[in-house]
Amino acid sequence: MLTRLVDALARIMAILGGLVLGGLVVMTCLSIAGRFLSGLLYTDPLAGTALAAALLDLGIGPIDGDFELIEAGMAFAIFAFLPITQLRGAHASVDVFTARMGPGANRVLGFLWSGVFAGVLILVAWQLWLGTEAKMRYGETTYLIQFPIWWAYAAALTGAVVAALVAIHVAVLRLVELATGQTILPADGDRW
Repeated sequence: MLTRLVDALARIMAILGGLVLGGLVVMTCLSIAGRFLSGLLYTDPLAGTALAAALLDLGIGPIDGDFELIEAGMAFAIFAFLPITQLRGAHASVDVFTARMGPGANRVLGFLWSGVFAGVLILVAWQLWLGTEAKMRYGETTYLIQFPIWWAYAAALTGAVVAALVAIHVAVLRLVELATGQTILPADGDRW
């Protein structure tokens, strides 16, 4: 039951991360197209014409603050994909040595790495919490569009907390695997 809940939470975060990432791609394409069209409207054949003036008045040009939005969105997307990656055992790995080890040694290593990863994610979430509090306290905003920086920190914190919870769950299940000799979770990106 708990594993299903953790799996559903990891999937929801991955879907949200994908939606944010897709939105960032669309925004980037629109901003690049706007920048290109704006540049064309200032070239000799079109510069100063009524058409160029009308299009520029409509707002043709790059999206203001696109870099700021990409920074904030990417931070969330990265943390949003970590839970499903951890749950599926899909982190990049080099198994030159572990491929020659037996299942018992690999279970020990799986538990150790899961524990280390859980500890690191707890530390990252804690630091993001402190950063979010500091950004809220000082009222920092982005340079161009002036949105509060703590919003980006809070979004990343949400993903980091879920990732830490999933990593703790995975570490506990890896410990159970080690104690019982059973395979509960996939290893190295195996599908469920």
